[in-house]
Amino acid sequence: MGRFDGRVAIVTGAGSGIGQATALRLAREGAQVVMADTSEMGLVVTGNLMPEGAEHLRRLVNVANEAQVKNLVSDAINAFGKIDILCNIAGIASTGKGHPPVTENERDEWDTVLSVNLIGTMLLIKHVAPHMQARKLGSIVNTASVAGIRSGAGGNAYSASKAGVINLTMTAACDLGDHNIRVNAVCPGLVETGMTRKVFDYARAHEKAHKLGNRCELRRYGEPEEIAAAILFFASDDASYITGQALPVDGGNTASLNLPGMKV
Repeated sequence: MGRFDGRVAIVTGAGSGIGQATALRLAREGAQVVMADTSEMGLVVTGNLMPEGAEHLRRLVNVANEAQVKNLVSDAINAFGKIDILCNIAGIASTGKGHPPVTENERDEWDTVLSVNLIGTMLLIKHVAPHMQARKLGSIVNTASVAGIRSGAGGNAYSASKAGVINLTMTAACDLGDHNIRVNAVCPGLVETGMTRKVFDYARAHEKAHKLGNRCELRRYGEPEEIAAAILFFASDDASYITGQALPVDGGNTASLNLPGMKV
């Protein structure tokens, strides 16, 4: 018996990184998985990695597009009849313009990043939650970031979007608690994913790979599977009395002030 036998999960950002690791882990533990991403190739790769016999759907979805989100939810209901779990993992770090100071920020950067990371998370909750409310059952797991807790882990727009996800997690948990729907968030630290690949590529090209994650108490960066494990905990019955919480999964990075020069 798998931990998620008979359960249906939507996973956004399933084409790579944390989303892919989460979709695969859910399938291995018995869930029927509806995978969404903007990368068709990424979805194909994840689909090919699915365990034999695992039921799953692949859908191209921009989570900032409400019509596409509505279609995704309708497809999940039509295919599997219910939605037990929602994992909001899709996100972007920036539009590729780096991390300028706030005095040099551009409006389009904020519009784009917040529309995916924060508004996209809200739209999935908006359209999935009514199906959970009808059954008085559900678990929603959002993906925030240590950047939403402290500065220094991302640009202004990204950090603000993830702080918003943390607060949305709390307010949505209050809205939905009467319906036996839990809403929690994980806050990953430095993890090698498609979103952070440029950082890792730069470090390796400049012989600085040994410094990746050295500001964490565990002195290393994380793996997507380690974040997926925390997401599955929140999604499972093991977390049946936990809601409205944001859990850093960061190797201890947020456990100290972590001032520049404090650690070697």
